Amino acid sequence: MATCASQTFPLKHRGARGLLIAIVALGLLLPAARPAGALDASPSAILTNPGRFDGKSATIRGTIANLRETVSRRGNSYYTFDLSDGPRAIRVFSFGKALCRAGLAAVEGTFEQVKQVGRYTFRNEVTATQVTSR
Repeated sequence: MATCASQTFPLKHRGARGLLIAIVALGLLLPAARPAGALDASPSAILTNPGRFDGKSATIRGTIANLRETVSRRGNSYYTFDLSDGPRAIRVFSFGKALCRAGLAAVEGTFEQVKQVGRYTFRNEVTATQVTSR
C-alpha cells in the first residue's frame, strides 16, 4: 500500500527547543490521525444515509475518477476527485497536490452533508486527511 498524500514535520532543532517544536507538531498531527471511532464505509452507504455520517470521521474505499487539481486565489494548491464504488460516487477534497491519479484508493477524512466555505456551498463531500492507493 502506498501513501499518496501525507504531511510530515521535520525536526531541525535539538535540545529543549527541538522537543517543544516536536510536541507542538505532534499536537497538530493528532487531530488528523484516524480516531478510534472512525467508520468504515462505501460511497453508497454514506449517500444512502448521509445524516448518520455527517461530521464523522470515516475510511472510504473506492475508485478514483474525475481528478481535478487547482490553485486557490490565495495560492493554495488543492484537488478534488470522485470516489466511486460502482453505483455511486462521493466527492473528495484535499489540500496539496494529488499523488494518486487513478485506481483503487482508501480515503480517510470527515464527511459533511453541507459545508459552507465563504460564499460557496458544498454538499456530500469528504475532506481527506489521507489518500492511500491500493
